[in-house]
Amino acid sequence: MGNRTSNILVCTVAAAALALGACASKTTVESDLGLKGAPDWVNKGTNILNDKDGRLFHGVGSASPMPDMALQQATADDRARAEVARIFSSYMDVVSNDYQAATRSDGGPAASEEAVSRQIKNVSQLNLAGAKVIGRWRDKKTNIIYSIAELDLKHVKNTMAGSREMNEDVKRFVAKNADNIFDRMSQEKR
Repeated sequence: MGNRTSNILVCTVAAAALALGACASKTTVESDLGLKGAPDWVNKGTNILNDKDGRLFHGVGSASPMPDMALQQATADDRARAEVARIFSSYMDVVSNDYQAATRSDGGPAASEEAVSRQIKNVSQLNLAGAKVIGRWRDKKTNIIYSIAELDLKHVKNTMAGSREMNEDVKRFVAKNADNIFDRMSQEKR
């Protein structure tokens, strides 16, 4: 099996595993729920946010009532982390595409698109481990638990800078452009 085929197979297996985990119950996060008495983050939903606390990826997940409250909280937490992974993945796709476009336009040596994509995916897994659940809220009427997970762009940049797997040109590109790409994406979300 060729290297490219092997990488595609690994990605397919990983995607299938994530999909199977999500099939146990559907994860739906809606914005502007309008729940009275809920924290703002519940009603806003998953978001990328640039404010006084930094450049942040916020994922909101929920879980319907279950006989075991610890399991219900863990389910809401996992869904919040999955939402962070979803929006972070979109961010990293933009980083990868911008890097490829920049290296094509300046005529400099560029790592292959496949190699860059693989490096970014590997480092992304390390970054997602840094996503923390920062809050929970229970709707007293429905007993649905909402969780919010957060990943700070500073953590992402530090992880990438310290990565031995990542190409030095990609590291420099991320160090120079990560904030601008984040700001552009947060503006598009408004």
